[in-house]
Amino acid sequence: MTETTEAQDWYSGEHATFGDRLTAAREAQGLSTTELARRLGVKLKTIEAWENDTSEPRANKLQMVAGLLNVSIRWLLTGEGEGVSEPASVEEMEADAKALLRDIQQMRQQMTGLATRMGMAEKRLRLILKEAF
Repeated sequence: MTETTEAQDWYSGEHATFGDRLTAAREAQGLSTTELARRLGVKLKTIEAWENDTSEPRANKLQMVAGLLNVSIRWLLTGEGEGVSEPASVEEMEADAKALLRDIQQMRQQMTGLATRMGMAEKRLRLILKEAF
């Protein structure tokens, strides 16, 4: 994870809570609340309370959370330091979606071409087998 001014602004104490930062870091690692709870040895309700800002972890669990989610304790608490990047803007997501759509269209064309070649190869094999036997 990298530290940027934009990420500090997005997840700063003025804009985000501990729970917001915890949720963002967990999601950035691709973990569910259930998986995070299991890895930390706490109940699911505990993780949900942390993410909903109705409670906070003790120091030892906070250290484990930061290590597991690859962010600094300082970032979790204040939004400053090493944390996750801010969410992509609508323009960035649109550009990424368009690029992905182009990739999918190219793959479909390649698959169609391969399916045609496979059909022709199958037909040739059937003819060879028919003539041989």
